[in-house]
Amino acid sequence: MPAASAIFHRAFTDARTRTISFALLLGLVGFVNVIGYRRSYPTLSDRLQFAKSFGTNRALELFYGIPHDLLSVGGYAAWRVAGVGSIIAAVWGLLATVRALRAEEEAGRWELILAGAVSRTSAYLSALAAVAAGAVVLWFVLFASFAAARLAPGGSAYLALATIAPAAVFAGVGALTSQLAATRRLALELGTAALALAFLLRVVADMANGFGWLRWTTPLGWSEELRPFAHPEPAVLLLFVLASVASFAAAAAIATRRDVGAGLLTGRQSAPPDLRLLGSPTALALRSEVASLTAWAFGTGVFAVIVGLLSTSFTSANLPLRLREQLRKLGDASFATPAGAIGLYFLFFVLAFSLFACAQITAVRREEADGRLETLFALPASRSRWLGGRLALATAGAAVLALSAALCTWIGAATQHAGVSLPRLVEAGANCLPAVILFLALGALAFAFVPRAASGVAYGLVSIAFVWQLFGSLLGAPHWLLGLSPFEHIGLVPVRPFRADAAAVMLAIAVTAAVVAVARFRRRDLMSS
Repeated sequence: MPAASAIFHRAFTDARTRTISFALLLGLVGFVNVIGYRRSYPTLSDRLQFAKSFGTNRALELFYGIPHDLLSVGGYAAWRVAGVGSIIAAVWGLLATVRALRAEEEAGRWELILAGAVSRTSAYLSALAAVAAGAVVLWFVLFASFAAARLAPGGSAYLALATIAPAAVFAGVGALTSQLAATRRLALELGTAALALAFLLRVVADMANGFGWLRWTTPLGWSEELRPFAHPEPAVLLLFVLASVASFAAAAAIATRRDVGAGLLTGRQSAPPDLRLLGSPTALALRSEVASLTAWAFGTGVFAVIVGLLSTSFTSANLPLRLREQLRKLGDASFATPAGAIGLYFLFFVLAFSLFACAQITAVRREEADGRLETLFALPASRSRWLGGRLALATAGAAVLALSAALCTWIGAATQHAGVSLPRLVEAGANCLPAVILFLALGALAFAFVPRAASGVAYGLVSIAFVWQLFGSLLGAPHWLLGLSPFEHIGLVPVRPFRADAAAVMLAIAVTAAVVAVARFRRRDLMSS
């Protein structure tokens, strides 16, 4: 049907920037992990020492899950890439489906589509087909990265499938929450809560004795049980098929019966109007972001407590000499101490807060794409004040997250008598901000000059910079080339001093980029989607 094909084409092309960004991130992670392991542990004795040290390390199991074979390159890749990649794929599946369904409906485009000769079922299936095509792109790029790193083609295809499979389940979750919620934001919040629960179940299953059975209750645990390159269990793929089909079918049943533009969770219609935080565009933005910021702060606090609890997991005895030498390339610090471990973990907090900044750029772009800015700027509202207020709000949000990470890490570390003071951890939290503000300003610059690509540019810059800093040094890249990543210039506080000079440079670049972005936005035409 031509109309269904048009819906598929639009949904697929609208998502191309996000799909390409996630595909490149997964591909880079896959390639550099395989190459890095092969170079760092070329002999069987090296790999035996690595497996003995890290096979039961709780700190690493938190991020990567249970390893099944650390003596082969493929087994290592299955542990490192699938452990994190499955979460990335799940996030992509949720975002893609909510964007293709609820966001389009919220913008009013589905009313126009369904007014023509297109049934609800046909439109729904066309949007899901576009999401499925994007998942195929992710799988192919990841498979190609493994093949380029000289892993066996069959094993590479299976490992890529094990990594991408959770995307199908959480695409189903996104389809279901898109029918339950009346807004894109609520649909994403419900889906994110489901993903957080799935991750928590996997962590408990992997780290708590006697709770391994919980791994079968979460798609992230199923991904582990596929066991690429280590006694594969392809029958587990049936769980992904059944869960995703059930979610899509339930979502379809709701979609064909409810009113367009509405959701099953409609809230209280008789509640009195809430007029708080309606005095300015910035206050309104704060009101709309409170729930999201609260969720970010809660998630940050939970993981920060875990980081503090695990700060004493690394010791000189369980870190092989070769690995200690490789880790020193990341910051010339000892990670066998609680302060060193926390300094390394806080690099991941910088990444998380930078992604929060990218989400703020996406929210800014969405306001323009949905046509809300045309109405706003028809009033006596300044463009410069609006964008400057949004950037200030995002910076304040990042500061709240950094403080949450510092306080909660201290709480966890104090229970383990790690000996890291609260002032040093507050300094570690503040140490996150210069790079985060830099990425926020660069995202604003992209929004000002190439608004339709702003979200992809922002996420792409963060992803590439982090992957390059994390693995470029392990691959022996020249120092000047590593210096292109802002992560390279972050002092590993609390084990190392705060790098005031590097922070000042990053902030100076950020302020310049923000000023240019505001000036450019004040003069350019508004662009809807």
